[in-house]
Order: sequence, then structure tokens, then C-alpha cells
Amino acid sequence: MTSIKQESLAFREAKRQRYENARQTAALFLTGGLDLQKAQKSSGAERINILRRLRRLIERERLKGARNHWSYDLNRHIALSQALKRLASNEAQNAPRHH
Repeated sequence: MTSIKQESLAFREAKRQRYENARQTAALFLTGGLDLQKAQKSSGAERINILRRLRRLIERERLKGARNHWSYDLNRHIALSQALKRLASNEAQNAPRHH
């Protein structure tokens, strides 16, 4: 693969990641008043509370969708789910391993 093609692919991937990050940050802040960057830096009980709150927000969004509520937004629902997955995977990576 040529270096220009590699750079192009890397640029597109970086752009996609920035877009996903912006979408998740906005959805999390607008629906729950949570800052994604702060949430990623949290740990322990604070992280557990954030994850619990995020699951509750997703459930509320799911119920709005199931009831065809006018304020339901599929993109917001997806962004919240992606943010939860991101935070939960960070939690799993940071969890102490017992041998």
C-alpha cells in the first residue's frame, strides 16, 4: 500500500474517531449533564454511579422509542450506548486483576 493511501486511511479513521467522540460527548452532556472526559477519568464508586446513571438514561431513551415519543432520537440512543460501551470497557481494562 502506498504511503499516501495509508495516510488517507489513517486520516479517515482519525476523523471517524473524532466524530464518534463528539457525538458521544454531546449526547451524554445534553441528556444527563455528564462530561465524557471526566467520566473516563473517574474510578471506583464514582465510575459505578456514572455507569448506573448512563444505563438509566439509555433505558429512558429506549422506552421513548418503544412508545414512539416525539422526542426520541435514534442517533442519541446509539451515542449513549456507545458511550456506555466505551466507559464499561475502560472500567474492565482498569480493574485490578487477581491471580
